[in-house]
Amino acid sequence: PAGDEACGYEYSYADLFTERLRAAGQAISTVQTPLPPEYIHMSPEELDARIYSAKATLGDRLFILGHHYQRDEIIKFADARGDSFKLSQLAAARPTASHLVFCGVHFMAESADILSGANQQVILPNLSAGCSMADMASTDDVLACWDQLTSELGDDHGIIPVTYMNSAAALKAFCGHHGGIVCTSSNARSVLNWAFERGRRVLFFPDQHLGRNTALAMGIPMEEMALWTPGAYLGGQTLGALERSRVILWRGHCSVHGRFRPEQIGSARASDPDVKIIVHPECPREVVDLADYVGSTEYIIKVVTEAPDGTSWAVGTEIHLVNRLQTELPGKRVVCLDPVVCPCSTMYRVHPAYLAWALDNLVEGTVVNRVQVDETVAKWARIALDRMLAVP
Repeated sequence: PAGDEACGYEYSYADLFTERLRAAGQAISTVQTPLPPEYIHMSPEELDARIYSAKATLGDRLFILGHHYQRDEIIKFADARGDSFKLSQLAAARPTASHLVFCGVHFMAESADILSGANQQVILPNLSAGCSMADMASTDDVLACWDQLTSELGDDHGIIPVTYMNSAAALKAFCGHHGGIVCTSSNARSVLNWAFERGRRVLFFPDQHLGRNTALAMGIPMEEMALWTPGAYLGGQTLGALERSRVILWRGHCSVHGRFRPEQIGSARASDPDVKIIVHPECPREVVDLADYVGSTEYIIKVVTEAPDGTSWAVGTEIHLVNRLQTELPGKRVVCLDPVVCPCSTMYRVHPAYLAWALDNLVEGTVVNRVQVDETVAKWARIALDRMLAVP
């Protein structure tokens, strides 16, 4: 701006990019317009009929993606099911589908838009389906953290930002712009190795548990990790603690996986000495340390599915997936590790009524609830994702 130049301030590309990130974060719409009354009052059978009819009409132009944590009433309509990154890849591999309906949460739809073609439109049936963990790392808080770290610890080339897939597109773009990368729960260790080949320390967000569990598995001691609290000066840490750290963890967590506790494992083993405990790495360290198996959603499905009939499993992940394993694997005993089951409440907002409404609009030629990532943000987020894909 001319005014800034007149004051002797050089308005840099970095400043413009930061403004673009902030604007992108503020532009995200998570407000869902009310459903027309007819959809609210439809019976499950009527909703099913509407959805099946729309699918038949739209044919190959439509591709419905269903995340593993979706309710069965939604999953049955999915043309593909998987975790967030797998679904985004599958969507990009379907160039004939002009309408990608993502039955998941907001950050997943953003990733699908980033990876999909220019001729494809990504639709989220309910815009209020967000992710509490992704929301724990706002663009402004991450930018403030980065400014403090780079000014206090020195050259920013010594810090590599790593964001979990469960984050906003703006934060993936931030990582891409600052030499960083994206990770999933299945490749986090390989990604951290990649990062340490390029910098002295890692800033890992938004899930502290995945970062901590991965770092511990790599042999990094707790003394070389610092937990950053957004909003607090230096994240609530001393400068010495940050200087000693190799991994700076963001104070964020998954509301579902954070519920699992060591005593639940003790109870499961007490009631069934032969039970195998398998948990997601988003669980707290104390739970992961006691589990027999630890891995991503896809890993959990693979291990339990391939286990012999007659085996018993207590699973530490979202209840809809656990119930689906129970149904699809009748030869095994599969239970949720948490007896007071807790579904992913935001994922649950994708109700068949919203799916029917979105599809009916597509049949009529109207696109509702399109998720579209800013062009500059998408470019840099894609760079961070491509770096991840190149990691062996």
